[in-house]
Amino acid sequence: MTHEQAVYLELLARGAATEAYDRPGLLARASGAGPEELAALEEAKLLALRVRAELEGRRRREAELSALFETAHDLAGLRDLDDVLRAIVQRARSLLGTEVAYLSLNDPVRGDTYMRVTEGSVSARFQQVRLGMGEGLGGLVAQTARPYVTDDYFRDERFQHTEAIDSAVGDEGLVAILGVPLTLGSQVIGVLFAADRRARVFEREQVALLGSFAAHAAVAIDTANLLAETRSALAELERANGIIREHSGSIERASEVHDRLTELVLRGGGVHDVAAAVSEVLGGTVEFVDERPGSSRIAEGHATRDGDDWIAAVSAGGETFGALVLHDRPGVDPVDLRTLERAALVTSLLLLARRSAGEAEQRVRGELLDDLLDAPDRDRRLLRERAARLRADTDVPHVVLAARIDRGGAGGETDPGVRESADRQRLSSAASHLAATRHGLASARDGGTVLLLPLGPGETAAELARQTARHLGGALREPVTVGASAPVAAPLAHPDRVAPAYEEARRCLDALHLLHRQGEGAASEDLGFLGLLLADTRDIEGFVERTIGQVVTYDRRRGTDLVRTLDAYFASGMSPARTKDDLHVHVNTVAQRLERIGRLLGPDWQSPARALEIQLALRLHALSSAVIR
Repeated sequence: MTHEQAVYLELLARGAATEAYDRPGLLARASGAGPEELAALEEAKLLALRVRAELEGRRRREAELSALFETAHDLAGLRDLDDVLRAIVQRARSLLGTEVAYLSLNDPVRGDTYMRVTEGSVSARFQQVRLGMGEGLGGLVAQTARPYVTDDYFRDERFQHTEAIDSAVGDEGLVAILGVPLTLGSQVIGVLFAADRRARVFEREQVALLGSFAAHAAVAIDTANLLAETRSALAELERANGIIREHSGSIERASEVHDRLTELVLRGGGVHDVAAAVSEVLGGTVEFVDERPGSSRIAEGHATRDGDDWIAAVSAGGETFGALVLHDRPGVDPVDLRTLERAALVTSLLLLARRSAGEAEQRVRGELLDDLLDAPDRDRRLLRERAARLRADTDVPHVVLAARIDRGGAGGETDPGVRESADRQRLSSAASHLAATRHGLASARDGGTVLLLPLGPGETAAELARQTARHLGGALREPVTVGASAPVAAPLAHPDRVAPAYEEARRCLDALHLLHRQGEGAASEDLGFLGLLLADTRDIEGFVERTIGQVVTYDRRRGTDLVRTLDAYFASGMSPARTKDDLHVHVNTVAQRLERIGRLLGPDWQSPARALEIQLALRLHALSSAVIR
């Protein structure tokens, strides 16, 4: 080894810079070396530089391969597609040391390629650009599946320039661009780019490096897509499994409802029992309603939605009885809807059966009452047996009530005959229901209804009449006027008393109508002296007691003279001055007595109607006192 070769080996060993290899020749020339020595040094320098370049290339390839392996390892660990794409672009920019890197993906539906991810980009228009196949450098790469590189994009005529693409590239300020295809087999799925904003020559090794990296990137993209599709498929399977479970649960609920409804029908359950059973099984609140806004428009046999509720009409033969309403279940599957509809059907059957039974019982109750009114001489034993089957307690005092709907002339444009017939039917149904609940009897009669109801403990005929008027009026939403008879003790023991009591109740009913007291209930005792005339019993003592009984009792207990003062007051034309003369007392005494009478009889005792009743009661009291004496 010559001295010159040893010098350059030393430079190679310490990795000296390129310019250091000129120093040995310069020193030899300065020391006066001959041409042969200088030529030998130059030959040794060139050989050393070739060795140095080879070593540098090897080191660079080793670094690039190491970076490529690291990138492949990093990509293999990513699962989300967006994360994979961002990692590809970031690593491409880092490997090639460019200012910008970006990736476009092909759109098979539109037949173009679009910008998907960028790194180092500053232009919004560039980040949203789309390239047709063959347009621009990227479109050419996507179309041909071959890498393309340009050191000056705007002067390169190998690909098709368009205004939109050139404007986007110009906004970003790109000059040198390298694009390599992302391929899976023979299919191009996109393009990976590395670019600089200055002129630059991309070496063959860099093109190969980016191509190798693109191959790894394509596999990573495919893997991420497959994972995404797998996750989506698993999610779909999970949803399908959930639907199957829900459907299976719905079928089980439907079967349970069927069994429970069958049991309810067999044991004679009611409408609300059906609603409770369906509520428990469906997990909501089911309610039976007689009316629902718009319920007449509900399709028979089908459940419809009303806000957050579901409604199933309860109907049969074109007649709507009401609806089953499912609350608190805005999302209901078809099986549960069919369950609600079947429950509505069962409800309609129960209502039809109940109505049929009710109509039958109504006929039987009406026939028994008709016999008491029209044929009281029938065998009393048979009458008692019929009453017992109806659970009517006829051994206690009863009251006969005559009821009638009073519209006061209102009725709209409906034909009067049709309206009256409908009113009688409605009133008869409501009265029959009331009679059944109170263990009495009811029958349609004389354009209205007659009822025979037992008196409760401490109850009067007048109170029962008022209760009946309120009940029937509330049920029909119409004013119902009710007249009552005096109590009839044990009507089956004295069936001949029922018909006269009915006539008394009818007279009381007519009196209420004449007095313009429609919609009220009253007995003769409520009508003052008019009731005295209407009643069959002519209860004079009761009339006197109800009218001036408190004044009579006060005189008897305290030894006062209020009754005589009251009689003199009316005899003198209600003049206190003439009254004091008749009684021979001071006028202040008259005033004090009249004040006491007002407290006993009430503030309206001097009104014309009350005054007339009080005067009649005073005359009857005087007559009865004379008879007793």
